[in-house]
Amino acid sequence: MNTADTSKNQKIPVAVLGATGSVGQRFVQLLAGHPWFRLAEVVASDRSVGRPYSEATDWRLSAEMPEDARALCVKDYDAALESPVVFSALPGDIAAEIEQRMAREGRALFSNTSTHRMAPDVPLLIPEVNPEHVAALAVQRQNRGWSGFIVTNPNCSAIHLVLALKPLHDAFGIDALSVVTMQAVSGAGYPGVPSLDMIDNVVPFINTEEEKMTEETKKLLGGFDGEFQPACMTMTAHCNRVSVRDGHTECVSIRFRTPATPEDAAHAMAAFRAKPQELNLPSAPRHPVIVRTEPNRPQPILDRDAENGMATTVGRVRECPLLGAKFVLLGHNTIRGAAGASILNAELFKVEGLLPI
Repeated sequence: MNTADTSKNQKIPVAVLGATGSVGQRFVQLLAGHPWFRLAEVVASDRSVGRPYSEATDWRLSAEMPEDARALCVKDYDAALESPVVFSALPGDIAAEIEQRMAREGRALFSNTSTHRMAPDVPLLIPEVNPEHVAALAVQRQNRGWSGFIVTNPNCSAIHLVLALKPLHDAFGIDALSVVTMQAVSGAGYPGVPSLDMIDNVVPFINTEEEKMTEETKKLLGGFDGEFQPACMTMTAHCNRVSVRDGHTECVSIRFRTPATPEDAAHAMAAFRAKPQELNLPSAPRHPVIVRTEPNRPQPILDRDAENGMATTVGRVRECPLLGAKFVLLGHNTIRGAAGASILNAELFKVEGLLPI
């Protein structure tokens, strides 16, 4: 056996649930050539089962389908899996039972779905923000009797917002904030919002999105001491769907507990580094938050792929006459806002020796 084969066999085999959908495809793309993980199994609904992944999938990403994925036979949701690590891009209406079964079977289940995010014993994790929340797994196993576990990553808008908020909250404390989102159509999956609803239009409602942003932000920025303690802040969100393919834009206004100038805020965000950067995790951006000084940035077409889509880009940091400070942020919603976030979570767990391998 040559060196390349040995290296491949030493990688941890992983499965992707919901592999033919939009986020599932992004998982497949990001796992191609990963130094630690090897895509071994793809799982999807009945209409795809038994077919090669290349035939079962209407590939919608700009890059070609990875060669290693093409011949994988799509498995049923009820199939017995061999992979110890599973990434879930399941629809919310079927995620609960399947994800819990994976945990009962002893697998490490990293979920992108919203089903378990706010459960009182499930970590909602951003490695740069709240790695200490991993401690909730002990409570989860005690409560549920699982040998495996479920870990979730946040909503695609909340994750980019919280990456920007974390250094500000640590430095100055956040008393109140308002956020208005302009969210890309890819956030609705494929085929998503009908074209005649989006062309020449803005849709000022995304079902449950405003509630998710508020609840998840407080859980992420809060503590854990045997149970989750939400961050104490006042927050309001307005969520809109706009005619952009990829990249969520958010306009944020903040009132700090400790006075801070826009320059102070910009410096805190630009200097932010955390555990993934210290550990040099494969998917970690070198700069979790990129602060730009141009008056017309960030823009989706220019900034969504920053740091391979894993960074949050901030611009227009300035005074807010109502709350004190305001800025605009942008992030890729299907990379750091979805599949890439789950993969980064799994990388942290590998380094911490928490995977069942």
